[in-house]
Amino acid sequence: MSSAPDSSSLRYPISIYKQPDQASDSDIQLWIQSIESFPARLDEFMMDCGENSLTRTYRTGGWTVRQLIHHCADSHMNAFIRFKLSITEDTPTIKPYFEDRWAELPDSMEATVSDSMNIIRGLHSRWTILLRSMSPADLNRKLYHPEHEKDFSLWGMLGMYAWHCDHHLAHIALALNE
Repeated sequence: MSSAPDSSSLRYPISIYKQPDQASDSDIQLWIQSIESFPARLDEFMMDCGENSLTRTYRTGGWTVRQLIHHCADSHMNAFIRFKLSITEDTPTIKPYFEDRWAELPDSMEATVSDSMNIIRGLHSRWTILLRSMSPADLNRKLYHPEHEKDFSLWGMLGMYAWHCDHHLAHIALALNE
């Protein structure tokens, strides 16, 4: 007899992101590849996804597939801007936002996912160009996150957003395979 997955495994199906103490060149390349391939991997899920599937959730109280896709567009736009700020300014203070509140706004609840898919495709293309152009010194640049009251390196942010892509793809897979 199989048991239902626990809440933690549904909320974090690939586990919680743990930033390594250092990142190797191969880590950086793997993370950039994850950012670059995210739109195509997301497209694979969406190919056979009908309108009814967009209302499915991966867990009780979790976001719908529609909200997840819009969230990824919102989150990754913020990430791209944070990278650009950090490359062009000395340890900028970023603006946190309430992602849970954003996910409840009408555009996240009602808009067609193709709008966010178009954003994700273009954004990830530009983000990949930026990431591939970054030197090791650029990747060591920092930003200050007031919510966490600490600095984060761009290589650490890169690892976290690569994880974020895989994290939400796993959520979508859970919701669609329900």
